[in-house]
Amino acid sequence: MEELAGPGACTPCALSATPLCTTLSSTRIAAPHGGGGEGSKEGGWLQEVEGRKGLGGAAEWCEKGVSKVSFAFISPEFCLLGALLAPIRVLLAFIVLFLLWPFAWLQVAGLTEEQLQEPITGWRKTVCHHGVLGLSRLLFFLLGFLRIRVRGQRASRLQAPVLVAAPHSTFFDPIVLLPCDLPKVVSRAENLSVPVIGALLRFNQAILVSRHDPASRRRVVEEVRRRATSGGKWPQVLFFPEGTCSNKKALLKFKPGAFIAGVPVQPVLIRYPNSLDTTSWAWRGPGVLKVLWLTASQPCSIVDVEFLPVYRPSPEESRDPTLYANNVQRVMAQALGIPATECEFVESLPVIVVGRLKVALEPQLWELGRVLRKAGLSPGCVDAGTEPGQSRRISQEEFAKQLQLSDSQTVAGAFSYFQQDADGLVDFRDVALALAALSGGRSLEELTRLAFELFAEEPEEQAEEQAKGPGRLLYKDGFSTILHLLLGSPRPAARTLHAELCQAGARQGLSLCEFQDFSLHHPLHGKLFSTYLRPSQTPPASSPGSTTTLANGTVQAPKQKGD
Repeated sequence: MEELAGPGACTPCALSATPLCTTLSSTRIAAPHGGGGEGSKEGGWLQEVEGRKGLGGAAEWCEKGVSKVSFAFISPEFCLLGALLAPIRVLLAFIVLFLLWPFAWLQVAGLTEEQLQEPITGWRKTVCHHGVLGLSRLLFFLLGFLRIRVRGQRASRLQAPVLVAAPHSTFFDPIVLLPCDLPKVVSRAENLSVPVIGALLRFNQAILVSRHDPASRRRVVEEVRRRATSGGKWPQVLFFPEGTCSNKKALLKFKPGAFIAGVPVQPVLIRYPNSLDTTSWAWRGPGVLKVLWLTASQPCSIVDVEFLPVYRPSPEESRDPTLYANNVQRVMAQALGIPATECEFVESLPVIVVGRLKVALEPQLWELGRVLRKAGLSPGCVDAGTEPGQSRRISQEEFAKQLQLSDSQTVAGAFSYFQQDADGLVDFRDVALALAALSGGRSLEELTRLAFELFAEEPEEQAEEQAKGPGRLLYKDGFSTILHLLLGSPRPAARTLHAELCQAGARQGLSLCEFQDFSLHHPLHGKLFSTYLRPSQTPPASSPGSTTTLANGTVQAPKQKGD
């Protein structure tokens, strides 16, 4: 699902509805295949972070890109207009939405699944297509989108079987379907059960992907390729290649799904040139109802849809969908005048690529530190003793008792940051490592040694020759858990990196020396660990009773004379 990124994949994610300021425009991330211009040197992102007072600055820097939107600028007149105009508009729009259902149902009524595998023609196509197109335009008109300004020329289905639209910033973006003459889309199979929306997806003959079916992605790729190479038999297929909503200040990394077929694509730019941005629906931004209310309160909303020239792939791009996606992303970013970044969303969290590793822009460890600090808990005061290499599962009640937390809401929030098994239990080693990292009382060498001791295991082949064996090793599961806890790295990406690190030797695990070489002495990953885990700065002179802000967002209380 993450790689296909169709219009139905829209989720309330990405880099907030507030301006990124310099956040992503100053991220100098290494883009594959030479992308990103002169600012794409490896380590540039870390240099930018380090230039902002270490990790404490990094946290503040990330917050500028993902913090919540403030609506303090809304005037009383706007609120009054919204109270009068928004309810009427929303009510009429919902009436039109339900009027779409008969046309959508009529187009597919009585057709078998085999017949739906081919494009619908004849009177069904003529009557239902124009009915849905006209009512859809009326629906957006009632919501306040009085003008849709189109620039450029839409290519024919023979010239460009695939359309790619960006930036994807709101659930209003399907308005781009109207000037594109209702192309086919890619959506989640689960949306078929949503009233009216499911009927519209069947009307659209959408390509459906299921998150619960492992073979679904392969079938969708084959279907996209079949339609894209049909020689104009099928209408165009529209993708939002970012796969989720962003704040329009930078383009997220494009997923390769739209480019797998290797056919020409036409980039489509979406802009909302309104004096007040009420449409953005992003990660940590306002919710659906607030965005809908604010947009319906606008007297007039404008949408600009611009068709860029058709992008025809080179032979290398046709063979490499990732290269193709990266190059189209740069073309669209240049036309929009915004940066093209390596930032993407994995498991609903923004991540970027640093070297061979994906790391979170804001690891959940930092948020856990803020939750514990708000509860008045100092992580360094918690006895997190646990046996090295021994997994001990604890319940939420045991977790609260161990951390001496009494507020049920705080307990549930803190407990949710750790991976739970089928019985709702967490591994206490995860808790111990997180608390050790948040306490700030250990050096990086001590912290990485503790991480190794907690998750390393005895090699199986060492059972008979313990004296000759290499000692305890860190296998892929332990390695991925450490990186996920400390850096917010997605576990699959961390396992892939572990396999690459183990290729040099015959063993399937890393020794303590090898793990610390990676985490402390590697020219890029070493900086990553120190940036994320070391205190933001050492004050030149600490006055008695002053506090020290750590890189992870926790506050370390001053030590008393008797300590």
